[in-house]
Amino acid sequence: MLVNLGDITTDRSGHANTTAWVADVLRSRIAAGELPPGTKLSEQQLADSMQVSRNTLREAFTMLSIESVVTRYPNRGVFVASPDADAVREIYSVRRMLEPAAVQWGPKLDLPRMDAVIADARAARSRGIVAQMAAANQDFHQSLVAMSGSVQLQQMMGRVLAEMRLVFHSMRSEPDFHSRYVEENASLVVLLRAGRRAEAADALRGYLDAAEAELLGHLAP
Repeated sequence: MLVNLGDITTDRSGHANTTAWVADVLRSRIAAGELPPGTKLSEQQLADSMQVSRNTLREAFTMLSIESVVTRYPNRGVFVASPDADAVREIYSVRRMLEPAAVQWGPKLDLPRMDAVIADARAARSRGIVAQMAAANQDFHQSLVAMSGSVQLQQMMGRVLAEMRLVFHSMRSEPDFHSRYVEENASLVVLLRAGRRAEAADALRGYLDAAEAELLGHLAP
């Protein structure tokens, strides 16, 4: 599958490492749904658009390949990955370690940020805009891990969410998959606002188990 990769910003402020910047940009575009599973990433087009060398781009591809965000096929090129059932299990294994721990013990609770994300999700649901609901869901779970106050954990969650976006692509014909979690997220905020963190962490574990089971059921032949 080929898509128009378009112009990509060359603002690298805050990025001393060009390879890491390229990987961040591509990861963000994948997480935003701009580069769906199966998209072939044109080395020449991306190098020209991002104003980097092809060697730098290849190094970024290697980073993303390690994260399972892209797949390199000999003699064919590099493609945005299409996660399978094993990938879903791995994603949710990581999420069950990261998110409930941040919810229960994280020192950086930001309720206004969560409230704003819930409002965005509800607005998208009322308009039937599935992509925006999915994006709000991503933002919400990123805000949960942000409670940890750890930059490294937030970066790890960003990588997980980029891969999750690829999984969500398989659910594009199932809009209820996203809509039902809008209020699940809102319920977590209620518990956090009340200081009931252990309950919120337990509820989140059940939520993640249910989402994983639904995705695996959808992917089953």
